[in-house]
Amino acid sequence: MFRRPVLQVLHQFVRHESEVASSFVLERSLNRVQLLGRVGQDPVLRQAEGKNPVTIFSLATNEMWRSGESEEYQMGDISQKTTWHRISVFRPGLRDVAYQYVKKGSRIYVEGKIDYGEYMDKNNVRRQATTIIAGKNLVINVFFSFKSL
Repeated sequence: MFRRPVLQVLHQFVRHESEVASSFVLERSLNRVQLLGRVGQDPVLRQAEGKNPVTIFSLATNEMWRSGESEEYQMGDISQKTTWHRISVFRPGLRDVAYQYVKKGSRIYVEGKIDYGEYMDKNNVRRQATTIIAGKNLVINVFFSFKSL
């Protein structure tokens, strides 16, 4: 039933080497993140000298579960874990919309990719940073959808 679509999807992401081609296999990869959560701070618009401006804000996502032996009767303690994500918006149209309309406490949906980088802090200590770079879609308050122009 699902065999045909799965094969079609896999064929799109992986190029098989031909019998006559060299022994290298060209592969495509996927770096995609989807987050739904609440904004932790009002966005900040930053622009380093000689670089493109970027809108940055934090987003909290929550994970909840029940602990205890009687989960089917909904007894036990409810545990929650909050994970914070740094969101960076570089696309010009989307960047401006995010800066203007995203506010602390807003519930938003973000699609993007994960990026790892390093920077030097004020004390010249090398730090690592994980950032979600927003892609084409950003949905604010789950009622309004904005796409880059």
